[in-house]
Amino acid sequence: MEKTISVIDLGTTKVVCLTGTKTTEGYKVIASCEAPSQGILRGEVVNNQSVLNTLRPLLEELEAKTGKPVKEVTVGIAGQYIRCKSVSSTNNRSNCKEEISREEIDRMWRNMYHSRVDPGEEVLHVVPQSYHVDEYRDMPDPVGMYGSCIEANYKLFIGKSVSAEHTKRCIENIGLKLSKLILEPLATAEAVLHEDEKELGVAMIDIGGGTTDVLVYQDNIVRHTAVIPFGGNVITEDIRQGCEVTSRQAEQMKIQYGSCYADLTPENKAIVISGIGGRESREIPFKYLANVIEARMDEILDAVMYEIHQSGFADKLPAGIVLTGGGALLSNLSQFIKYKTGYDARIARPHGLITEDCEEVNQVTYSCAAGMLISEFEKQANFSAEQSKNLDEIFQNVESDGPDKTKKVRKTKNVKKDNNKENVTQGNLFINSLSRYFKNVDNEA
Repeated sequence: MEKTISVIDLGTTKVVCLTGTKTTEGYKVIASCEAPSQGILRGEVVNNQSVLNTLRPLLEELEAKTGKPVKEVTVGIAGQYIRCKSVSSTNNRSNCKEEISREEIDRMWRNMYHSRVDPGEEVLHVVPQSYHVDEYRDMPDPVGMYGSCIEANYKLFIGKSVSAEHTKRCIENIGLKLSKLILEPLATAEAVLHEDEKELGVAMIDIGGGTTDVLVYQDNIVRHTAVIPFGGNVITEDIRQGCEVTSRQAEQMKIQYGSCYADLTPENKAIVISGIGGRESREIPFKYLANVIEARMDEILDAVMYEIHQSGFADKLPAGIVLTGGGALLSNLSQFIKYKTGYDARIARPHGLITEDCEEVNQVTYSCAAGMLISEFEKQANFSAEQSKNLDEIFQNVESDGPDKTKKVRKTKNVKKDNNKENVTQGNLFINSLSRYFKNVDNEA
């Protein structure tokens, strides 16, 4: 019997559900459905009941299309408060003549989930960057070497604890089991980036309705990610105010006629807007609309470039910029990016999927959901029992402490190690879900 996986992308403007399976030909999408989003602001669940009202009919539609009940789902987690920072850890070895083992390196990696972060935050994801073994610098993998001191460099991806709790509560209230939480920028990259781009160096920009996700890859390693707290919705709002139209008209104008590069917009064309309440129709020049959009897109791009420079890899991106998400549908966006930044740019749709009756999945707006589906099938049994703990056990250890209801966590008991545990490699760390909630301790370098 083929194993099926269902994923949910809780976006600010719409919710997307996919069910798929893995065949000998590749990853096959069996069913897909979407609906306008409610109760989600900038990638975070803020009103559980509104989200439930959106999800119930979607899940019924998904079950009707597949003929199977949906019991377990993988959900993306994002939000404006996800951030990234660099840390290091040092291990002084007692026996320098003993070969460095995979277990030793894995233990250093796991310990980084204990790193101290700000109140209300948790370490969501840890990605190794490089290792120094004595005088040998920038080693990608020190297993099998000899030395007295190992220094490991990591990127920590940090988010709000309450965001994960709200998402889990919402999924459970609808009667489903939450299988995994995946960082949305990392999942999206699996659907739109090619392996050679990841090796050369590339920046992915996912322009959603409420947020813009930025992810930097170089040498097949995730170097930086950030979530910018505005996206396509602010462009729509600017059009509404600048052109004095309704929100529905502003969204329609953006989709059908919007260009973010005023210099490439025709001078002699205009949009005819019907009058309200019997008033006469009026015209809005294409050029004026493009100027409104360009001004806001320029602001979004400034924030994106700030994050790219913060990554430290701004001069190591020969593959340029890859654009996806609903905001990438604006006309002349790739030309605008190239003119403003000097990077080559392309619009990316999900690849590596067999869609058949679900052709809509090939659109840029499905990139995140498609990436989550691929990520779940790509994951291997290569995490120790401590990293692959069930989410139910994770959240059972979250408790309120004191009148401020600040969330604190107890350190969970060790789980017996799997004797057949495979290696943990840098290349597949992206699929690790919200690994677990640890008690914060003072071991940050």
